[in-house]
Amino acid sequence: MKQNFIQNIICIRLHLVFLKNKWRKIHSASSIKMSEHNSNSNQSTNNKEEIRKLKILAFHGYRQNGTVFRNKIGSFRKVVSKYAQLTFISAPHKVFNEDGGGEEDSRSWWFNAEDNTFSGKCLGGPAIGFEDSLHLIENVVGEHGPFDGFMGFSQGACLVGLLAAMQQKGYLPYTFKFAIFASGFRSGSLVHKSFYDEDIHIRSLHVYGESDSIIPKEMSESLINLFTKPVVAEHSGGHYVACSGSIKDAYLDFFHDRYQDLIEGMQRRNS
Repeated sequence: MKQNFIQNIICIRLHLVFLKNKWRKIHSASSIKMSEHNSNSNQSTNNKEEIRKLKILAFHGYRQNGTVFRNKIGSFRKVVSKYAQLTFISAPHKVFNEDGGGEEDSRSWWFNAEDNTFSGKCLGGPAIGFEDSLHLIENVVGEHGPFDGFMGFSQGACLVGLLAAMQQKGYLPYTFKFAIFASGFRSGSLVHKSFYDEDIHIRSLHVYGESDSIIPKEMSESLINLFTKPVVAEHSGGHYVACSGSIKDAYLDFFHDRYQDLIEGMQRRNS
């Protein structure tokens, strides 16, 4: 009973936030439209969209931060640079050691244990600080978005999976068209359980390591099973963002297809 009550409260709060932001966007859009009509009435209405790169919001893993993650995936950034522009952000929660100190600005998107730690293998725990991350992401999307896709590694990939599930249910005040997962998995937090009760229809690429001991491939496969159009690439390594051989080809193929989707969408709007 307590678990269901907490899940219901979370869903109600998220729905209220969605409605509040939707009202703000409608009100803001009306004001902007009137202002633009008054000041730009002599401008052509046939302005064409410029071809641009895909905009990707990147989410780091547990005990990393945006800068560390960016530096660790230099090969990935180089491979996809033809098609995509990546934006890296840091989680809001600092991770402390047992002695109370922090290591190189280690961060977490939420904690699933009462001692403010996180483990992907933890089942049935809380999701301490999760709403703080939702607010941070909403602000980043509002300031730097919209984004075409989200990409995450480990805990960051788990977060992207949750965001995709929440978008499927209409809980988010923004949208994204595709997702990329490296060592992804389902959250075991009790308040997240109800997010995984329906299929997710956005395009997705899932990369994981056969010998990953931190997030075993069975955990990644459990997340993959939620998606109706997954592209899956397995490598022989462990817990890292692989980017060589067939994995590199998988990235290139996926980004090429998403870039074509972007261009075709622009062409339809410009026609």
